[in-house]
Amino acid sequence: MKTTTQESTVGNPMARRSFLKFAGVGVATGVALTAASCSKKEFVDNDHVDLGSGDIAILNYAYALEQLEAAFYTQVATNFYSGISADERALLTDIRDHEVSHREFFKAALGSNAIQGLTPNFSSIDFSSRASVLGAAKTFEDLGVAAYNGAGALITTPDYLVLAGKIVSVEARHAATIRDLLQYNSFVDNTVVNISTNSLEKSKTPQEVVPIANTFLTGKKLAAPSLGIY
Repeated sequence: MKTTTQESTVGNPMARRSFLKFAGVGVATGVALTAASCSKKEFVDNDHVDLGSGDIAILNYAYALEQLEAAFYTQVATNFYSGISADERALLTDIRDHEVSHREFFKAALGSNAIQGLTPNFSSIDFSSRASVLGAAKTFEDLGVAAYNGAGALITTPDYLVLAGKIVSVEARHAATIRDLLQYNSFVDNTVVNISTNSLEKSKTPQEVVPIANTFLTGKKLAAPSLGIY
């Protein structure tokens, strides 16, 4: 199966428009991140990506996940699965544009502290199959929401926490949409929400998320932020 590298937003009007709405914030955040004292690097072996430490590491962690999602949906939209409806085509195209905007936002905000472009490996996904594509999309979206919520408590800068909250809200909309495409009215269940108790979203720590994300990467893998746990 074809492996996709990171695509540019050039020639993608919706992605550019979405990104420009955040551009002012991104530039300001980028300046703050470049000067941040938490940009000190920690040792990571040659097989893993150095995310940095502190808030920088958490933002790079989010950036890595957005790279994966953007690459996945870009490949989906390059050659949609057989028999796709017009509505599904439009929804998956919109999600692609959102994920590309998120990826480019983090890249601009992190500036020189941004990690390298990752190399996705989607060989386990049959992009010609609706079930395979939507099943993978469900995995990415549920993982993304759980990852953002799990990493929120690790962020020390309030402005970054606000931005993460805005992005995870969009990711949750994606997750609900994909679940409904797979099975109507299945937007939430006990695997992602504690329905029987407090109806709160189930979060995942970086140590839980990283091994799952790494199954979709070739070459250098991710290390859990600041903790050196692979």
